[in-house]
Amino acid sequence: MNNINDRRDALMFFAFTVSVIAVLGSLYFSEVRKYMPCELCWYIRIIMYPIALILGIATVRKDYKAAMYSAAFSGIGIPVSLYLYLIQKIPSFAGSVPACGIIPCTTQYINWLGFITIPFLALMAFILIFISSMFVMKRTRRRII
Repeated sequence: MNNINDRRDALMFFAFTVSVIAVLGSLYFSEVRKYMPCELCWYIRIIMYPIALILGIATVRKDYKAAMYSAAFSGIGIPVSLYLYLIQKIPSFAGSVPACGIIPCTTQYINWLGFITIPFLALMAFILIFISSMFVMKRTRRRII
């Protein structure tokens, strides 16, 4: 039993760490590097920031049921960040996008190794959080049964 709790604790802490890194990364890019986020970037932030808060509280309280909420938020964040990434990387997507506010959604402030952009980083964070949350939920359900 204790081994299951240790794994759930580690998964919750991992997901929390990923979410905090994502939040700090977005703040670094906007506040330190002065990169203005596009409209879809704001939506990604609106989805990611509560995840860090939820997982922070859940990690401290060992509330494994909160994984359901982080899975839901990250499940919404995956398609949004994937869509923004496709807008940036595939010209046919970029052409179909209506005006995206002051900053065009096609703006790539970073392009590491030719494919790593800010939406890609957010996508990876959402995927890691989602997978971790699903494992926590699976282990929690198995324990209840």
